Parts: sequence; structure tokens; C-alpha cells
Amino acid sequence: MNYSDLCMQYVASGIDLLEKLINVHVCRFQMAAEPVNLNEFQELARLALPKMYYDFYAGGAEDEHTLKENVEAFHRITFRPRILVDVSRIDLSTTILDYKISAPIIIAPTAWHKLANPEGEVATARAAASCNTIMVLSFTSSSSIEEVAASCNAVCFYQLYVLKKRDIAATLVQRAERNGFKALVLTADAPRLGRREADIKNKMIKPQLKNLEGLLSTKVSSDTGSNLEADAREAMDASLSWKDLEWLRSITNLPILIKGILTREDAIKAVEVGVAGIIVSNHGARQLDYSPATISVLEEVVHAVKGRVPILMDGGVRRGTDVFKALALGAQAVLIGRPVVYGLAAKGEYGVRRVIEMLKDEFELTMALTGCPSVKHITRNHVRTEHERIHSML
Repeated sequence: MNYSDLCMQYVASGIDLLEKLINVHVCRFQMAAEPVNLNEFQELARLALPKMYYDFYAGGAEDEHTLKENVEAFHRITFRPRILVDVSRIDLSTTILDYKISAPIIIAPTAWHKLANPEGEVATARAAASCNTIMVLSFTSSSSIEEVAASCNAVCFYQLYVLKKRDIAATLVQRAERNGFKALVLTADAPRLGRREADIKNKMIKPQLKNLEGLLSTKVSSDTGSNLEADAREAMDASLSWKDLEWLRSITNLPILIKGILTREDAIKAVEVGVAGIIVSNHGARQLDYSPATISVLEEVVHAVKGRVPILMDGGVRRGTDVFKALALGAQAVLIGRPVVYGLAAKGEYGVRRVIEMLKDEFELTMALTGCPSVKHITRNHVRTEHERIHSML
């Protein structure tokens, strides 16, 4: 039946034509559209997800100033491309903690993937494996450590929050080690949960925390939602401090990366306590609004660390050009969060794979057009920041 016949059928049957045509259009868009960039995946995810879940993934803290800045700060960095360089062969590969990956693009820890797709983190891990990159499994994953480990041969790190009941953290660390996870990512910027107003308005209901079953109560209220902030306040250990890194190191042989650093002072302290790596992050702009965009403070951290440990960053990466800019300013790799979830919501495992492949393709093109045949050729001289542009005009 063609589109015109379908319209006539709706008219004849007395069904509301406008509503049905809109539904047909949306279904056609979801089924047939092949996104050409990550922003289009976000729009597909918005159409595919219930509003409560889309708002949970897409939203930030309070006025969402930092949420916007994470993306827009990249726009204010421009290139200084070099010409007449042999770029007939481009090598995107790099090494993070001795693990060689196909490109400096890693999957960030994001919560509750089964809200986006029934296969959840298992589908995400399989996409990571097929793209030869690292996945950081979220502490609040909807698939268990064991399920993800058994699903594929992806290199996985485990994100850790430390709760008031320290034995829970110890148990999770042991399970991650036992199941072949290669590193821990301690998220250190959440002594309390940021105020996420979309979740408050939507009365967001917290799903079950798969890895905490039998360790912590995960009961929710179906009438009023779970009150995410109150639940987090009850469980999270707000007393966690630098001295506790010694305790964490005492219970694991895994390398520990610390996530949530935005200042030179904390970067120096992290190196002093012996972390294996630093992730410059503002928690996807979901914690403290008006904290700086991560790309804007990356160099501050890089200069403080002086190459003693690898530095990664997340927040606002939406283009291969963004990946290049982060590397030019000193990051060894970037982590991507929301785009992965959008790909998963729109097209499942295939969608996650396409998100990574799109970024890799754009990154490769950027390298070619800036005169960089390999990642090691990307230097600070290939970009100009907003501060440098303003200074040059004085």
C-alpha cells in the first residue's frame, strides 16, 4: 500500500488523519534515516525514548550552563593546519595503560543502558569490542559485571563510587578483578548528587542497580519516583577524601584512574597519591553548574601533571574535530558518554558502533587536513584557543 492509499484509508475509516500521518512520518524517520553525524543520533534517540528517559540522559544540572559550554567551548578553538605533508596513510591508533586501541576514543561510564535498549550494556560492550576500543562500565549499570564480561572480549574498566558501606566497594572491586576488568575509574566529584531539575519534574524512577542486588536496598516508589538525590545522599560517602586512596589501593592490584579533576591543584595531588591516570571531567555537566567546560581547563591539568600520568577527558565531544582539539591540548584520549546512549537508543548495538565509527572517520579526516599522519604528530601548534586569538589582537 502506498502513502496516498494509506491516507485514503484513514479518511474512510474516520481515524484522525493528522495524528496518523505524524505517526507514519516518525516511524519512517526512525526506520529509514541513517544519521550522518552525532547530533542526528540525538534526535533519533529523542523520538525513540519516553520523555522521562530522554530527559535523564540529555539533562544537566540546574540552569544547564555548563552543559551548553561543554559543547560550545570546542567551537571557540580553531585549527592551524599544515600543508604538503604526506597523509596518504593515517594511523589513528594509540595506547592507553598498555592497551592498544584503534583510535583515542573510549566509551565513558553512563547509567542504565537498558532504559535505552533491552540489551543494555551488553550491546554497548559488544560495540566497543568490534571497534577495538575500551568501555568503562558504569557503577549504575543495568547489566551486571559478570554479564558484560561474558558477552565479548572488550577491554573494560570499571567505574567505582565509594559508598558509606565500604565493604560494598570492596566486593565490587573484587568482582571486577575476577571478571577480567583492567582498571578502576574512581569518580570523585559526587559527594552528593547535583540538582537535575528535569528528573525532579519528571519524578524520575530509578531502575534497579544490577550490581548492587543483595548488597544495598534498591527499592523504588512507583508513585512518586525514587528521588535520586535523596537516595544518593543516603548511600554516598561524603567523607571520602584523598587519604582514602591509600585504602582503595590496598584492596586491589588494578590501576586506578581518578575522574572529576578540573584544577591544577587536584591534578598535582592525584599524581602525589599514585593514581595511574587522570580524567578531566565535570560529570557531563550533571553535578555543579557553572563549573568550567572540560576542554577549557585541560591544558591547566596537562601543565601541572607534566607527563607523569596519562590524561584523558570527557564532556562535549560531538565531532572528530573535537577529538583532535583535545589531543592537541594534551589529552591522550577522550571519553564519549551521551552519544553512545543516543546511538544505543536509536539503533542498538549497531547504533553504538556507528557513533564510534563516525567519530573515527571525522577524526581521520581532520588529521589528514591538518597534516598529521599519526596521533603522535598532533601537537599544540595545530590549534589556536580563544585566549590566543584575543591576545593576538591586542
